[in-house]
Amino acid sequence: MTLEERSDLVLAFARTLFVNGQSTDETLAAAERLGDDLGLRTKIVPRWGELQLQAEDKGARLVSVVAAESAGVEMDRVASAMRTIEQLGAGRLTPAAAMAAIGAISQAAPAPTWPFAFAAAAGAVALAVLFGVQHLSASALVFVSAGAGAVLRRGLAQYSANLFLQPFCAALLAGVIGALAVRYELSSSLRLVAVCPCMVLVPGPHVLNGAMDLVEGRIHLGAARLLYAVLVIAAISTGLLLGLALLDVSLPVDEAGRAVLLWQDMIAAGIAVAAYSVFFSTPPNMLAWPVAVGVLAHALRWAAMVTLGFGAATGALVACVVVGLILTPVAHRRHMPFAAIGFASVVSMMPGVFLFRMASGLVQLADGSHATAELIGATVADGMTALMIILAMSFGLIVPKLVSDHIADRARPSKR
Repeated sequence: MTLEERSDLVLAFARTLFVNGQSTDETLAAAERLGDDLGLRTKIVPRWGELQLQAEDKGARLVSVVAAESAGVEMDRVASAMRTIEQLGAGRLTPAAAMAAIGAISQAAPAPTWPFAFAAAAGAVALAVLFGVQHLSASALVFVSAGAGAVLRRGLAQYSANLFLQPFCAALLAGVIGALAVRYELSSSLRLVAVCPCMVLVPGPHVLNGAMDLVEGRIHLGAARLLYAVLVIAAISTGLLLGLALLDVSLPVDEAGRAVLLWQDMIAAGIAVAAYSVFFSTPPNMLAWPVAVGVLAHALRWAAMVTLGFGAATGALVACVVVGLILTPVAHRRHMPFAAIGFASVVSMMPGVFLFRMASGLVQLADGSHATAELIGATVADGMTALMIILAMSFGLIVPKLVSDHIADRARPSKR
């Protein structure tokens, strides 16, 4: 193969990994291994929206750029791409066959609409259980709202590539259904009918990947990932609050989730993890790991908060440290993107409720007639709680991964 053909092959694999949720470190390492196998010295420069490849071979140098918007999470594509790189390196696949394979992998279909919608519905109900839903009618409405929102998202994807339209419209629908539930007295003051379908829209993997990029010094890429996540959350909050406001219903900022029993917490957590794994197109043979680790993490969090009296942030930190220690080697061995599998395992700990309540409080504060000391205090408390939980989760997942990666790198023999 020519230098250009080999460069195109490396760039095709790097792009597939990058746009489907693989961490930047793993993407760069895989591209470097592939370049070594093809006799190239390669360097990937990742940016939001593009990847640049610098390739050298016997004095010849080539620079290539490809568009790469890292806004998706498809674990099946990542796992398939990583396996193909291994097969090429082991000599079981020719470069020409690898190029054909990566073309097929990059176009692989995501989870079908109906399993995707059912997973969204089941995941939202599981989150409602974790936050203390008490009535079957409310759970049924959460199921219908989240499932309908998932179908709406898939329908919109056929007509628009806008990154924010889908979560906004799904949240708008959830807000309207939640408001109707309040009108007909089918929802408690927790507003779980409105909130839980929106929680399944929160872009957790991008928060984790962005945080990992910042820790590694990739300031522009990390900041871009985090900004994208913030904008998606803003779109979700706007849609939710607008849907509620259409029927003159507000989202209170002074309520917290009700306590649940340990066995309920563990079962609901397992269902939520399985649902997010379907969202991320997890291969069926990989599903057991995130579900089992997610159930364990929630048991630890429940014990830390209920038995030891820790706060929500500390409980999330304890659980996420354990998840990071267990899943880092698993993600390497099974070729799964750590941000996706890690987030799926701790998804129900994400402080979506607090973020939405903070947004509602800010909207109410914009109307001077509602500005009270209680409202200001509750809004600030919700915002700080959400921030502390996100920082605790990021720290708990990322630090064990960085330590494990460092140990693995030192133990791995150098090729040069």
